[in-house]
Amino acid sequence: MSEPHVLLLGPPGAGKGTQSKRLADEFGLEHVTTGDALRANKHMETEYGTPAEYMDAGELVPDGLVNEIVKEALQSADGYVLDGYPRNLDQAEYLSEITDLDAVLYFAVSESELVDRLTGRRVCADCGANYHVEFDRPETEGVCDECGGDLYQREDDTEETVKERLRVYEENTAPVVEHYRDEGVLVEVDGEGTPDEVFERVTSVVADASDE
Repeated sequence: MSEPHVLLLGPPGAGKGTQSKRLADEFGLEHVTTGDALRANKHMETEYGTPAEYMDAGELVPDGLVNEIVKEALQSADGYVLDGYPRNLDQAEYLSEITDLDAVLYFAVSESELVDRLTGRRVCADCGANYHVEFDRPETEGVCDECGGDLYQREDDTEETVKERLRVYEENTAPVVEHYRDEGVLVEVDGEGTPDEVFERVTSVVADASDE
């Protein structure tokens, strides 16, 4: 078969970004995220305008425009790992019209674990490298290993904000998870443990899908 089409779902902090990059490398796939696709095509003309018009104004990019950008990104890829889309049922239905999925993985992680992961994240103010106070510490506390910049906690990584992000995710995206579960294509993956342990579970599912 052709290269697999893989969709990763899960709440903020579940590890989708880390695992999708590793999957892309392992199977030679395109790593497609909504943010990257919008930035790569920010001047693409659509009936809704260009992504740049919304991004530069700090406004939410409408679903119709996001759909067009994702379609463009997927059409230029043989196999792909899709991360960060669809975020609602309308987008999920649109996705089914433009592509076929070989594997849909949902990362199951407890809320307490998600809060620990997200509130412990630290970001370099200069180069943007990510660390964690427990799981991925820099050699010198508060200092980036890559460039020596200062590490800080993002405003949206405080406990109060994290819990609100998880609530919004549950409200908007949980129906997407149920949509794929009802279709019988969803595979729930234990998202807790080390990144290597989770990656082993993920690659097993994708390898099985590739063999079918």
